[in-house]
Amino acid sequence: MEENKTSGRDEIYSTKVKAGKRTYFFDVKSTRSNDYYLTITESKKRFKEDGFSYEKHKIFLYKEDFNKFLEALTNTVNHVKQELMPDVDFTQFDHPHEHEHEHEETATAGAKPSSLDTDLKWD
Repeated sequence: MEENKTSGRDEIYSTKVKAGKRTYFFDVKSTRSNDYYLTITESKKRFKEDGFSYEKHKIFLYKEDFNKFLEALTNTVNHVKQELMPDVDFTQFDHPHEHEHEHEETATAGAKPSSLDTDLKWD
């Protein structure tokens, strides 16, 4: 019996963030050996003469780099907030009503809810 070609990259968890003309997708996927990695995709809607298309950029983030990536991202955001723009109230950009129905989680055996809400504290 031939193996399903998508079984090597099953999507475990997914969430998206709409940001103006851009949408960011955060997806957890599994490998054939039951390891996990994260893909971060930026999708931009581009208008053309005959309609529109989506320009996509993708980053693959592997478990051995999670902590380094998160630390660098947090340090960079904090530098902008605290050193470069200390007078800006960044909470003015929070729009909780826009994110109410954007969270999508794929139901799979053993999938756990994301701890991103508690782990990503930049302030």
